[in-house]
Amino acid sequence: MKINFLIRSMLSLLLVIWLINCTNTTPQQAASGETAVAEGGQASVEDNDSQKDVVKVAAGSKDHTTLVTAVKAAELVDVLSNAGPFTVFAPTNAAFEKLPAGTVEGLLKPDKKDALSDILQYHVAVAVYKPEMFTDGQIISMANGGNVTMGVKDGKITVNGANVVATVPASNGIIHIIDNVLLPN
Repeated sequence: MKINFLIRSMLSLLLVIWLINCTNTTPQQAASGETAVAEGGQASVEDNDSQKDVVKVAAGSKDHTTLVTAVKAAELVDVLSNAGPFTVFAPTNAAFEKLPAGTVEGLLKPDKKDALSDILQYHVAVAVYKPEMFTDGQIISMANGGNVTMGVKDGKITVNGANVVATVPASNGIIHIIDNVLLPN
């Protein structure tokens, strides 16, 4: 009799622990009837062991602070933190500085979010294109629906005339660092 009671008690305790873990609720929340709500998208997942995704790679670069600010303003962080695969042509801060004065500041305004998003999506292909995959004259479809033209000559790669100056792998794709901002037609 005592053994059955002990087994039932332990099973009940395990069931409560399992329910708390499955509902992502703390014991205090469970006791009060509250439930926990997960906040943030894929970008909010903390993982210090795996290879970084394209957003985290860019966020870790002192040469891409303008790009990261723009991605945040366009609310594309979670999209670009997802599984992908993505090829990102990432303009440097110096590339953004080549734009006419006030362009970046203007695009960062809330009422320009759609235009900013269009420009940023013109820098992203939904596929992985490694440097050795590019051919001269190759047309690549971008996330905004536009196309870019690749150039390959004497071992140098360009995208719409912008030089690819470096390539960095990421967990959800690849980043090609470029020296100009790509503007959709």
